[in-house]
Formats: sequence, C-alpha cells, structure tokens
Amino acid sequence: MVSIVGPTASGKTGLGIAIAKALASKGERAEIVNADAYQMYRGMDIGTAKASAEERAQVRHHLIDIIDPDDAMSVARFQELAREKIAELQGQGIRPILVGGSGLYARAAIDDISFPGTDPNVRGRLEERERTEGAGALFDELKAKDPQAAARMDPHNPRRTIRALEVIEVTGRPYSASLPHYRYVIPTVQIGLDLPREELDRRIDIRTKQMLEGGFIEEVERIRPRLGITAAKALGYQQVVDYLDGLRDLNDTFMDIAQKTKRLARKQMGWFGRDPRIHWLQALNPALLDNAMAIIGHADAGDYDAIDAQADAYTQHHLGDID
Repeated sequence: MVSIVGPTASGKTGLGIAIAKALASKGERAEIVNADAYQMYRGMDIGTAKASAEERAQVRHHLIDIIDPDDAMSVARFQELAREKIAELQGQGIRPILVGGSGLYARAAIDDISFPGTDPNVRGRLEERERTEGAGALFDELKAKDPQAAARMDPHNPRRTIRALEVIEVTGRPYSASLPHYRYVIPTVQIGLDLPREELDRRIDIRTKQMLEGGFIEEVERIRPRLGITAAKALGYQQVVDYLDGLRDLNDTFMDIAQKTKRLARKQMGWFGRDPRIHWLQALNPALLDNAMAIIGHADAGDYDAIDAQADAYTQHHLGDID
C-alpha cells in the first residue's frame, strides 16, 4: 500500500487523489484511507481541511465522518479501524492509499505498534506516589525496571513516567516493548511531501484566511454544543470559540491559528523526518506525480528498501529547517 505523509497544507490530499487516478488509468483500483485524527469527526469540515465533496467524488475516501464530535477517537481505536479497512480493501483487490499528517495515526495503521490498556487503580496509586515521593523517585524506579524506556524519556515529565510504570505493572513486560518500531506489519511505501518553510508558511496563512472567510466561524458555532473534549483539541476550534465569546477580535484569531498551525507543521516535519523509510519529494516540483508513481513502481518491483529511503531523506528533505 501507499502512505502519503507530510506537514499540514503541503498538498497530501491532492497527491493522494492524483495517484489514485493515475493507478486507475493503468487499470488498478485505489482508494484513500484517512489518517487525520480530526477528519473522522462529522461536521468538522472546514477547520480540519477535510477533502471536499468534489474531491471525494473523484476518489472514494474511507474513515472520514465516522464519529460525532462528542465521541472520542484514540490512536488505539483508529489502529483497529484502519487495519480492518485496509484488509477489506486489499481483499477486494483495491490498493489503499493512506493520507494524513497525524504522525502516530499514520504509523499505527502500518507499523509494529501496540497500545496497552490502562488500570485506574494502578494509575491512581502511582499518581499518589508522585505526589508524596516526587517525580524523581518514580523515574529512578523506571530506570531500574526499564532503562531502555527511561533513556528515551524526560525525567521532568511525570505523566509519561507514570504511564510507563503502569504499563509495566499491567502487562508484566517492559514499557519499551510497546514503543513504536520502524517495522511494517503491512507492506507499505511511504512518500513524504517537503517544501521550503517560507512557502509552507505562505500556504498556511492563505488557508487560514480562506477558512475564516469561508464558513469556519459558522461551523464552530453550529457544532460547539456537541464538541467533546477530544474533538475540541483540533487546532483552530478553541480560538474561534474565544472569538465567538468576544475574547479576541478576528485578526487576533487569524494570527493565533496561523501561528499555531505553523508550529504544528514544524513538529510534523520533525516527527516524519526521523523515519528513515520515507521517500521525500518536493511538493512544488511540476513532476511530483511522475516522481511519486516512479517510487511506487520501484517499491512494487522490490527495488527499494529502508537504506534507499534513508538516502532520499538526507538528500531531498530539508532536515536543517526543522526547529
């Protein structure tokens, strides 16, 4: 299967549709599977830059508009839904094209990642110990029980330390065993979209302005009574709520959304930039589709491996631009 990743506003949806249509011209069926955490919520269309009705009419999209805003989507729940949908499509001879900028969601669908359950009693006991003994004592315990996990964590982040100790107690296995591995459980070729920071910032400014002028405020006003805790975390929605409540003017709302979106884009590039298997392409290249199809063709022929992708990452991706 194909996975298209990259920062917000880089053109992932457009490329996914173009690839599906190009495959169709060769006699192969392909459909898109959404991997954006917030596009799964019904009614959250403009603020999440969801594929339009026209775009969805060109190529069928899955896992869009599947839950209400007062429901909650988790990465573990998404993993189950995505893998079921991918298996269903492949069983019908349809190539899935995973599209989305939510890094953990995109990897959860295709990679060797597990999400252990929780135990409120264990969690509560650890939280009480953090209050009485301090975060340092818990981190020292984690270092003793799972030094590999501790080495990847911030000792000043007690929530993660508590989660790690909870998983160790609940599962009887090291927390590091459940951490993400760059190992596919579904054979995939990943294509990353890269573009200069100035162009990305320009696109984000334009898109934010178009959203606010194109019905985003009315969208938030309409679904606000049904926004659950998880859905409300989608970038832009709380800013518009504050605008509706008179806490900021429209220009401040635009500036705040645009700034936070640019910050998100930097984080996304940092996340994806660490994956050595991604083949990076310049989003502004007129030959973008041809280059993407060539990568897919090579992957289908077995000509690519992680080492090739790593070379792509270092030569084509602006790693030096990542904050």
